[in-house]
Amino acid sequence: MTAADEAAHPTSGLDDTVHQRHRLGMLAIAAEVERVEFGYLRGELGLTAGNLSRHLTVLEDAGLIQVEKGYDGRRPKTWVRITKLGRAALAAEIASLRALIERVESPPG
Repeated sequence: MTAADEAAHPTSGLDDTVHQRHRLGMLAIAAEVERVEFGYLRGELGLTAGNLSRHLTVLEDAGLIQVEKGYDGRRPKTWVRITKLGRAALAAEIASLRALIERVESPPG
């Protein structure tokens, strides 16, 4: 396999920021709704609050999500909203994964 072949490999399109399994889950869940509450993400992904916060910071710093803080009545709440850049990054990740699956399921030769 040449260097050109390796560059064309579907895994070269995977984004380390998005591909991490918890962050990929966060983006996928956020893409399904207008916004998602912190506690819901924590429960769905089985993360501690601190771990979830750390991953959200990575995604927010990359411009893939927006974090909104507010109140629901008197209770403080944090909501997460995927950005246009986040939707594009998620779509690119899914396209790379589809290409990888296709390559593995239909090997040349």
